[in-house]
Amino acid sequence: MSLRMDRVQDPIIPQVAGWIREHPGTISLGQGVVHYAPPSLCKESVDRLWENPKNHLYSPVGGIEPLKKAIRAKLKQDNGVEVSEAQDVVVTAGANMGFLNALLAITEPGDEVILFSPYYFNHEMAITMLGCTPICVLLDDGYNIDIEQLTAHLSSRTKAIVTVSPNNPTGTVYDRALLETINELCAQRGLYHISDEAYEYFVYDGVMHFSPASIPGSANHTISLFSLSKSYGFAGWRIGYMLIPRSLSLAVAKAQDTNLICPALASQHAATAALDVGGAYPKKYIAGLQEVRDLVGERLGVLGASCSFSIPEGAFYFMIKVDTDRSSLDVVEYLIRKHKIALIPGIAFGMENGCYLRIAFGALQKDTVSEGMDRLVEGLKGI
Repeated sequence: MSLRMDRVQDPIIPQVAGWIREHPGTISLGQGVVHYAPPSLCKESVDRLWENPKNHLYSPVGGIEPLKKAIRAKLKQDNGVEVSEAQDVVVTAGANMGFLNALLAITEPGDEVILFSPYYFNHEMAITMLGCTPICVLLDDGYNIDIEQLTAHLSSRTKAIVTVSPNNPTGTVYDRALLETINELCAQRGLYHISDEAYEYFVYDGVMHFSPASIPGSANHTISLFSLSKSYGFAGWRIGYMLIPRSLSLAVAKAQDTNLICPALASQHAATAALDVGGAYPKKYIAGLQEVRDLVGERLGVLGASCSFSIPEGAFYFMIKVDTDRSSLDVVEYLIRKHKIALIPGIAFGMENGCYLRIAFGALQKDTVSEGMDRLVEGLKGI
């Protein structure tokens, strides 16, 4: 293995998945996926592709025009973003590819990229992989951003600030004023604001999602990342998209052509159908997810002071802190082996001081989550 790759953390999801396979019957509150399938129109769209020989060939690097048109319409309607001549839409194989494309387009080895800890682990891995340095700014006790702390971590080598809202792994939704402040800071300092909005539809209790690309004057320094994986049950189809400054279009095209050539055509047609159905599709599941969220919070509450947490405003994650001297990875392995319940350890998200665990509640129905929480509470009581 190269030294560059040796510095990258091992992917935690496959490791936890391996323990789950060793213990059949384990309930997973680990991987962040939803319990529902894509809209039925997606299948009909894909079924129509087979007979046309052109659909078995390569397609444009940045995505087919019908999908890009649907994306532009969605951005206008759901995000308040009117795509301008200064911007470009690029279809990707998921938001992770979009993030890697962005880093390849804007950074040089040795540059610094600001993450907020606990961070999304694939972001930290990508930054490290490219020879850049992740600068981790610790969130406050409520998992919110302290602007003074952020400013103190900026340097001459800072290239971008990354925000994830709604957030993975904390479930926090950053408010409009905060995101506007960060976006303006990027404009003043000549930085890029990379806004990961993969969980845009997953908000609760009347909380609103805000897209920084809707800020007037933000087009030249804002990179927005979106995904169908969560919203439309598209995880295996690997389709996302970027909204980027047009000045980065050539660099992003070079990165994507080298890594992917083009997004899978069948997935793009399915995605077009999904966006034609529109945001009403994921929104119809939000009430059910909120019920599950409330159930998880209620069950965790019986642990009292031994388990601290905040009720998430968005996404479908709890980040909890357990009062124990054991490492989070050790606790996750113990919970799988002894109680057949799986979570993700906080060390994957940069939380090395203390035992933090991420609970994902989007993949399961209410009855299964209830059983899983019974196992989890019993297991945590025994630590």
